[in-house]
Amino acid sequence: MKVNVQSVNFNADQKLIDFIQRKLDRLENYYDKVIYADVFLKVQNTSAKDNKVTEILLSVPGDDIMVKKTCKKFEECVDECVSSLQRQLIKRKEKLSAHV
Repeated sequence: MKVNVQSVNFNADQKLIDFIQRKLDRLENYYDKVIYADVFLKVQNTSAKDNKVTEILLSVPGDDIMVKKTCKKFEECVDECVSSLQRQLIKRKEKLSAHV
């Protein structure tokens, strides 16, 4: 799966990009028709500790799935986004197999 990582107003570390790639590659175990993923990393200028925002746009045939999470660390956000996407992909696969 092709993963595009865009960091807004900062440069993402290569370790973070590799971490995101590994996590998103695991999604193919649940649904193998994923085309690509766009990941947007942002830091909000607020005094709150939960100021890291991660958005993942997953492109699958016929639809796009968007997930957005706000956390203290980008790794935590990516974990939450991937688990949410995992649940959605499993539901999607079950719906498709019910129609066949």
